[in-house]
Amino acid sequence: MKIGIVGLPNVGKSTLFNALTGASANVANYPFCTIDPNIGIVPVPDPRLERLAHILHAKTLIPAVVEFVDIAGLVKGASRGEGLGNQFLSHIREVDAILHVVRCFHDNLITRIDETTSPVDDFKTVELELIIADIEHLERRRNKVARQAKSNDPVLFRELELIDRLMTHLDAGNSIRTFLTEIDDQEVIRQVEHYYLLTAKPIMVVANVSDSFNQDNDSGLNSLKSFFEGSETNVIPVSARLEAEIAELPEEDRQVFFDEMKIDKSSLDQVIQESYRLLGLISFFTGNEKEARAWTIRKGTLASRAAGAIHSDFERGFIRAEVVSFDDLDVSGSFMRAREKGRIRSEGKAYVVQDGDVILFRFNV
Repeated sequence: MKIGIVGLPNVGKSTLFNALTGASANVANYPFCTIDPNIGIVPVPDPRLERLAHILHAKTLIPAVVEFVDIAGLVKGASRGEGLGNQFLSHIREVDAILHVVRCFHDNLITRIDETTSPVDDFKTVELELIIADIEHLERRRNKVARQAKSNDPVLFRELELIDRLMTHLDAGNSIRTFLTEIDDQEVIRQVEHYYLLTAKPIMVVANVSDSFNQDNDSGLNSLKSFFEGSETNVIPVSARLEAEIAELPEEDRQVFFDEMKIDKSSLDQVIQESYRLLGLISFFTGNEKEARAWTIRKGTLASRAAGAIHSDFERGFIRAEVVSFDDLDVSGSFMRAREKGRIRSEGKAYVVQDGDVILFRFNV
């Protein structure tokens, strides 16, 4: 599961990527300094894991992770090949969700090649290129289906109708995300997912602000928030440059910096956690005195499949899952007390694992 970092050139995508991954690569201030996508694995901040390790006296903590892909900037005309756009659009098609970086600061030293007037315009420029790419993708699919439909197959006729609905929606300047929110037909939703459309991917927006921005008076940030008001898209303000500098500090110095700035934690924590949610992921925990670990699964995963995340033998020989919610374990203070209070449940294969479940799998192979 990957989340792609996209946006116009020189809006701070690589700087944000470096901050998230702790990478030390130099960031250039000219267009297309990123050509091949960079990939980084980022741990998901989760205070529950630290608390679980304390309860179990675990020596090692292994967090859940998110995979970020730094994709080169898109420009107006990317869908027609401008700025090597076709190559970069293909990189976006390979990720599962989109983190769109929008520039909300002014810096005359940074090269700009798109003369847009506002952060909202910047977002619309990239979104339009994704919409155009989706239209062209569907046109090719429609031509193929139309040829096959000469056999009078009703399934193909229904697909042509769906493609026409999607193209009409896109032609009006709308993303497929909004199309999907307007329907509840699961068969149609599955068919749309099969097309792997760019604007169907879940999206979050990072507003790259100045080091000293004031959230109440930042017109660019406020315009972005107003634009997305009422939608499911979250806008998170981040100073990518400041966060990249913090990421290069030793761990002990970072906390000193946060204390001096009177902030609890890095704003990157919110970005990472929102990325995890955006991908439809949750964590369950396992642990003993050696190790406390967070395991990543999709929301809605059954217990037997969750066991397979640990090892295929766990799924193949699944007997039952002994489950306690993290909150119940935290209040109880130990597995023994949680069991005495009746908080540990025995669940079968059909149990839907919940975020924060602490699980002991019983299996036999």
